Amino acid sequence: MTNIKISNNLAKLPPYLFTKINQLKKEAYDKNLDVIDLGMGNPDLPTPNHIVERLCDTIKHHKNTHKYPQAKGIPKFRKAITEWMTRRFGVDLDPENEVLSLIGSKEGIAHLCMSYLNVGDYVLVCDPAYPVHFNGVSLVGAKIHFMPLLEKNKFLPDFTKIPESIARKSKIMFLNYPNNPTAAVVEDTNFWKEAIKFCKKYNILLVSDNAYCELTFGDYYAPSIFEFPEAKDVALEFHSFSKTFNMAGWRLGWVCGAKQLLYPLEKFKSFLDYGAPMFIQLAGVAALNGSQDYVRKLSKTYERRMKKMVYGLKKFGWNVNPTKGTMYIWAKLPDKMLKESSLSIAEKLVKDTGLVVSPGIGFGKHGEGYIRMSLVTHDKRFHDALLRIGKFTKNYI
Repeated sequence: MTNIKISNNLAKLPPYLFTKINQLKKEAYDKNLDVIDLGMGNPDLPTPNHIVERLCDTIKHHKNTHKYPQAKGIPKFRKAITEWMTRRFGVDLDPENEVLSLIGSKEGIAHLCMSYLNVGDYVLVCDPAYPVHFNGVSLVGAKIHFMPLLEKNKFLPDFTKIPESIARKSKIMFLNYPNNPTAAVVEDTNFWKEAIKFCKKYNILLVSDNAYCELTFGDYYAPSIFEFPEAKDVALEFHSFSKTFNMAGWRLGWVCGAKQLLYPLEKFKSFLDYGAPMFIQLAGVAALNGSQDYVRKLSKTYERRMKKMVYGLKKFGWNVNPTKGTMYIWAKLPDKMLKESSLSIAEKLVKDTGLVVSPGIGFGKHGEGYIRMSLVTHDKRFHDALLRIGKFTKNYI
């Protein structure tokens, strides 16, 4: 076997977080443990029927959709996106020039890094963060300045802590609210105004990863960044069908913003891929144009699960608080567990109890001391999950 070295940038990256988790999960299955998987944010509920039916009908009766699509997205899909953005946020976009289809927002964010960044460029990334926000930067060979997300700051970055020398060298800032992994939301909209002002001052592309905007609880409203003045001058916003419509495996999303800011990614993708299949884009049209009652019901499901887990964890001495959005619980480890790493605790949980969670360290240095639990199993299984956590926690008391 030849020994051909991989790229230096890829070699620098540790194994992907969920690859490690999946290996632990496989070992638990091999031991015949009853596995409850709260690791990856992989929706357990099915895609709505009207979306599936649209896909099946299109594949069967519209053979033209089996051909190569337009890399930027078919016109009908882009039009449906702009109409949804107007209904949802009151934001007006040009479907011809200000929307680009994606094969999932993860792909889009990684490709955006490749479109804009050179070796040595700086990027402002939250810590902890969704891994592609920093891995996409590292794969290009650019440099990262991490913005700590601390509980005392409600898991929001403090722009005043970014050194002037770093700000002047930075090219992109990634923000993600409602947030993965911390489940934090932005309650004071001045935060977005400050972010826009900061990025305009230093000529930084502001990227809002808005994948969880529809998974919010109670009366909390997650805005689009384009609701704020001058955002179009500096920002792009990413959206996903994965969580909103339980279409994670379909690989469909979009990014929107000013033509000038979108063009580098559109050009890059035209060389690299053909875009999402037309039949999947048309299923996306059905999702966007159809009743949104399913989405509201889905949010209530996650809210119910969140409340059950928070209440149960508190009973066992965990310091967790109710959240206002996403499908996650970001749980600080009890004091006596903090002597061990979050990875060690996650490994012990799955090996000893069959419960799969994500270690906070997998999302960044400031994720250490936390674990993330995804609310993605049948409602009845959360009772079992809590019993296992309770028994596990007693070993540390």
